[in-house]
Amino acid sequence: MFSNKHWTSAHGRRHKSVMSLLLVLISMMMNPPAVLAGQIGAVEIGDSDITLRFDDLVSGASTFLLAGPDRIALDIAGAQPGRSSQGAGLVRAVRQGQKDPGMARIVLDLAQPALVSGARFAADGRSLTFQLRPVSAEEFARVSRGPRTELAPPASFRAKPPEKRYSVSVPIGKAKPSVALPRIEGPNNSRLPLVVLDAGHGGHDPGAISPHSGKREKDITLALARAIRDDLLASGRVRVALTRGDDRYLVLEERFGIARRLRADLFISIHADAAENQAASGASIYTLSEVASDREAARLAARENQANVINGVDLGAHSGDVSSILLDLTQRETMNVASDFARLLQREASEAVKFRTHAHRFASFVVLKAPDTPSILFETGFISNKDDAEFLASTAGQKKVARGVRDAVQIHFARQIAAR
Repeated sequence: MFSNKHWTSAHGRRHKSVMSLLLVLISMMMNPPAVLAGQIGAVEIGDSDITLRFDDLVSGASTFLLAGPDRIALDIAGAQPGRSSQGAGLVRAVRQGQKDPGMARIVLDLAQPALVSGARFAADGRSLTFQLRPVSAEEFARVSRGPRTELAPPASFRAKPPEKRYSVSVPIGKAKPSVALPRIEGPNNSRLPLVVLDAGHGGHDPGAISPHSGKREKDITLALARAIRDDLLASGRVRVALTRGDDRYLVLEERFGIARRLRADLFISIHADAAENQAASGASIYTLSEVASDREAARLAARENQANVINGVDLGAHSGDVSSILLDLTQRETMNVASDFARLLQREASEAVKFRTHAHRFASFVVLKAPDTPSILFETGFISNKDDAEFLASTAGQKKVARGVRDAVQIHFARQIAAR
């Protein structure tokens, strides 16, 4: 066994310090934020025509190309991202994110190299239309090295709107501050690794509900998080924080945001799955992937991500090639660590917890998108399955889950120490 003095996270702190400095430098390079006006209401994709629709006026747009893989990026000034649509024609996939507080970014992953042509805003400023023209890989690479293309809005964008016949105003109060950070429990030693446990759902969001007992996912996940916390604290080797210790609602961004603000060494989001087929059973572990490993993973990610309208962390994101590469490398390292822990958790918990045949899966869950915190989403079983639901709701079942997580966490950090 390792003594407590060996359980340190100095390497993690150094890594995060470098990344914090990098993110500060990136933020200094970005333009001052513009005032948000419109949200991207739709991205309509035809064979070669693309139309972006906004629910209010935006300030303008610019486009640039990224080669290898080939992508077209559009920065929409004065806009917020909306829901991404499915790809079609020359576009394989569409992604959206918030580049900074005053600009939304849309990334079109191309099925083949193509350039933007004929871009124009509508006269009322509420849509942007352009065409994609297929080109050779050589021409695409050449154009991608050039400057971005600015798309100016019509002069009539800011014309006075028609007067309303009536108006209603209500006081909205002060802006809501950032969610308060939870208490870190365990030994008073900042050198010990910190594990943040996230009980899924909560408050007005009950999550899935068992058709057999009426048990709610939000209650089961909170009980599991508390049981795991108690087992981890009993080891004396790690510190623990819960994103929520009671029945409260947190948006997805706040959940992994808490882990990042606390500089967590590991983030575990705890859930219970549900399916129309009540025979489906067993636990599974998800780690981040931009492409889901199967249709079921994509379905589950879509359902969980609807807990609030949020697009995760924008990881790509500007014209600085070096910064982009460094962020990408950090994200990849974080995803590799998370995948290693996922396999370890399945191995250590499999004696007491039933896992699905292919337990380690990949999906684009919002809560997994912190670029510098290894994160997993643990679907502890199917609340829609009678046996799974009874197991997860029982004290004995919760202790078995907690024991498996505790053993995996201890081995995980022991391996990191040995590697250093």
